Amino acid sequence: MPSTIAVLDFLATAEKPRPKAVCILFGDEPFLKRLAMNELRKLVVGDDREVPVTTHDCEEAMPQWRDVADEVATVSLFAGGAPRLAVLERADGFVTANRQRLEEYVAKPKSSGVLLMEVDEWPANTRLYKAVDQSGLQINCRPPEKQQGKTKSLDEAAVVKWIAGWGKSQHQVSLEKDAAQLLLDLTGPSFGVLDQDLAKLALFAKSGQKVTADMVQQIVGGWRTKTTWDLVDAAAAGDAGEALVQLDRLLQSGEHPLALVGSISWSLRRYAAATRIFQQAERRGERMGLKDALMQAGVRDWPFGALTKTEDRLKQLGRHRAGKIYRWLLELDLSLKGTHSADDRARWALEQLILKMAKAPARAAALA
Repeated sequence: MPSTIAVLDFLATAEKPRPKAVCILFGDEPFLKRLAMNELRKLVVGDDREVPVTTHDCEEAMPQWRDVADEVATVSLFAGGAPRLAVLERADGFVTANRQRLEEYVAKPKSSGVLLMEVDEWPANTRLYKAVDQSGLQINCRPPEKQQGKTKSLDEAAVVKWIAGWGKSQHQVSLEKDAAQLLLDLTGPSFGVLDQDLAKLALFAKSGQKVTADMVQQIVGGWRTKTTWDLVDAAAAGDAGEALVQLDRLLQSGEHPLALVGSISWSLRRYAAATRIFQQAERRGERMGLKDALMQAGVRDWPFGALTKTEDRLKQLGRHRAGKIYRWLLELDLSLKGTHSADDRARWALEQLILKMAKAPARAAALA
């Protein structure tokens, strides 16, 4: 039976799978690896931190195969009958150097010990991967992904769910859904940084208070997030000149264009969502005001008057352009990760987005 599990599923499962003779943590998310490693350690040797666990950092000093084999073959005198645990950290090089020995060991492992290896790369088309998948335990410690056609992309809904659950269980802070989404947009799927930001939010939130998107903006985003939101407000209002000035300020401060996309996208998606809500109501034959659509899309009248200003910006965009925002953002994201990844071309892509929302010149508008 295959025994490869996604790390968020492993961490969330109350009845966790029993560690096998060979366990693998693979992927590029160090915070999730550390959480999974701590759970596996407890499953193997219990909560007693005094029980000795042999750990090798393979990049600092590569252990010999015979030493690792001796570790897992030796019965522990201090673990009360529990298996001996040997941990190999950053073990990609060790796997490359000992692939055949590992294949042979997985086929005939020692019951006296558990070999836990932490690696970045763990290709699914290798014999070793397939062997551990059948007889061992391996945990995929990459951010969660979802299938979109023939490609995979980040499963944002799963990360947002993790943010809300982790904030409540570990930091005793509750987040509104749009606040968790904004935190992800600002930080990206870096789980260690998300954990730090949740700890920061917990310090500022009052007991029983739900963290809102505005709080995330103020506490986590700082002046860069405020400037980014000012940029989006100016762009949506059609003031391309002011938006380009704000963009230049952010880039001159050292912000990478790709890092700006999260908060820009979060802000613009509200206009797109409100447009879609308004159009759906129209198709149902219902009368709906733009303010009601914006409120359903997550826009709040805070500070007082903000909702009216957002409505004015949506009117400036118009339903035709606002209806294209989702597509514009997808094209921007793909270009910044591909053809426009270089700084100068990335800047040009952001400027193009701003110009798409600019007010038409008065003469051109009169002719339209």
